[in-house]
Amino acid sequence: MSAETSGTKRLDGKVALITGGASGLGEITARLFVKHGAKVVIGDIQDKLGHSLCQELGTANISYVHCDVTCESDVENAVKLAVSKHGKLDIMFNNAGIMGENEVKVSETSLKDFKTVLDVNVLGAFLGAKHAARVMVPAKKGCILFTASLASKICYGNSHSYKSSKVAVVGLAKSLSVELGEHGIRVNCISPHAIFTPMFQKTLRLQDKKKGEEMVSASAVLKGTLLEPEDFANAALFLASDEAKFVSGVNLTIDGGYSLTNQSWKTGLSVLSQ
Repeated sequence: MSAETSGTKRLDGKVALITGGASGLGEITARLFVKHGAKVVIGDIQDKLGHSLCQELGTANISYVHCDVTCESDVENAVKLAVSKHGKLDIMFNNAGIMGENEVKVSETSLKDFKTVLDVNVLGAFLGAKHAARVMVPAKKGCILFTASLASKICYGNSHSYKSSKVAVVGLAKSLSVELGEHGIRVNCISPHAIFTPMFQKTLRLQDKKKGEEMVSASAVLKGTLLEPEDFANAALFLASDEAKFVSGVNLTIDGGYSLTNQSWKTGLSVLSQ
């Protein structure tokens, strides 16, 4: 029997701040966290979507604050709001991120795009961890999470800016897990394979979501199932809960074993069979 069906709320009494929580994977995670008893503050720049989500859920356990993760005062304010509103901060989920231009040639990558992606994905993650730590260290407990990507482990056609940013985020998480572990704070990453969120569809310029999912399924190692946003949210739920009380410094890969094999070997076999 699952925790949900048995009535157990795995984050009961915990306070979470989720950046990029107004849409996509952040939104799905925010919904799940609230469902499991957490008081959630969403930090995002999508004000309309953020307020709309809070109104839809209709509970005092979710609130919204405008937060540009590249602006330190915004991040600091979001953390202070969570603490002033709920008295503490148990979970800091640095989820906000962008994919940038879908350009894989370094000679054609713009400096502006490279800097923008690193500012949002890396600097934003650093600022979230910095200000969360200021609250969590005195409390001697806490959980800091980062959204990384399968791109942190393998190269499969991502832009250089995106891959660089996600590798950096994983490195940051590992470094923080060592420093902050002395204060009882756990730090982990989640690295999902392709999930067809609106942002991902827009980046790939795919109008047909089903076609994109079929493309990913065709190259999957684990057959018969599809990676969905809820799978990502469930991973975040586990890492944020007390069930993962001794899990720290981990980059949890959700890829159905894709990163364990070199898919190009199939091309070689097809040549031999000709």
